[in-house]
Amino acid sequence: MRVAAVAALCGALAACTSMGIDTASKEPPKLSSKVAASMASKGMKPESPVLVRIFKQESELEVWKVDKSGSYALFKSYPMCRWSGKLGPKTKSGDRQAPEGFYHVSAGMLNPNSQYYVSFNLGYPNRLESALGYTGEALMVHGACSSSGCYAMTDQQIGEIYAIVDRALKGGQNQFQVQAYPFRMTAKNMASYKDDPNFPFWKTLKEGYDSFELTRRQPKVSVCGRRYVFNSEFSGGEPSDPLATCPAVVNQPEPAVAAKLSAENQKLAAALSQGTSSAVNSYVDGGMHPSFRALLKNNGAKSMAEKVSGTKYPISRPEAALADPFAGSR
Repeated sequence: MRVAAVAALCGALAACTSMGIDTASKEPPKLSSKVAASMASKGMKPESPVLVRIFKQESELEVWKVDKSGSYALFKSYPMCRWSGKLGPKTKSGDRQAPEGFYHVSAGMLNPNSQYYVSFNLGYPNRLESALGYTGEALMVHGACSSSGCYAMTDQQIGEIYAIVDRALKGGQNQFQVQAYPFRMTAKNMASYKDDPNFPFWKTLKEGYDSFELTRRQPKVSVCGRRYVFNSEFSGGEPSDPLATCPAVVNQPEPAVAAKLSAENQKLAAALSQGTSSAVNSYVDGGMHPSFRALLKNNGAKSMAEKVSGTKYPISRPEAALADPFAGSR
């Protein structure tokens, strides 16, 4: 009876419920001497701030660290083992969509006892998503290469990522930012999807993407007017209602940054003016990095599950993973 109840609960949540059904308590992964040495070679310290970027189409997760210059620099890019759904934001429980947007992860959102090895909760729905009525919970970055709305890595990868972010949080960073994108938001890629229904939302995400790309500083994220707003100070302080019209902005971007953003906007406008959309959002159910698709194709789902995770958790919907239309050409 108890087993049946647990099974029913798992089905009802329809998400990666690694915060709810956990393995026995275990020691969290620690930062290895190899990773620490790699950081040192890049002018980074283990306790310096961290930022994570996720790209669905490319199936890549990036870890950035503040280096000795005081700006963020790429520490490492990890091929993603599995994500589910299609390009586009998550809006409701059970839609299998992995979230897209800006999230902030604190120490309490890390779980060393996940059934998918270890994990951290993205914090979906965030303030904007909650105000818009989006539903769902327990959306994670975790191990085991199985996804139902989550971003899944191999156990080795998530152990390394977990140790990196845990050390930064223990070093004084209150929370780290996760930027989750449908694809690398270049002008060319944006133009490829200009006829997609999600294009207006993606244009907003690109503002935050461009800010980080051009400054290597974490963008300040506000929510008002039913959207994300970046690097703005408002009359009367931070907006309290994500759905209300944004208050007047009282600050101006630095001239050099404003010039770079203007140039990128001109590049996007030029790309959008050339022809029609060329990309087809034809995902069956999510994607998998080409390196893992090759592993899946050559070894089969069962053997691959044994290679990428100590839990040997089954690869989610392997046929759909093999149908990922992205071939690494963009």
